[in-house]
Amino acid sequence: MDPKCLLGKACIFLKREYDQCFNRWFAETFLKGERAADPCGQLFRRYQLCVQKAIKEKDIPIEGLEFMGPSKGKTENSS
Repeated sequence: MDPKCLLGKACIFLKREYDQCFNRWFAETFLKGERAADPCGQLFRRYQLCVQKAIKEKDIPIEGLEFMGPSKGKTENSS
């Protein structure tokens, strides 16, 4: 099944919007040595929420997948 179908058009649009923002910031700011904060964080959070909602609504199993984030690096026994 095409992953684009799983997430829906709303999430795909948000991903494109975030990717464009990040690529622009990366090329025009970060690579020039400016270490200003990433201005695309809000777009990323909207995209992330969209994906999480799609996963929940479509009952997509995510058990056993590793994610980057606050829990990264915790052992299985340290809940």
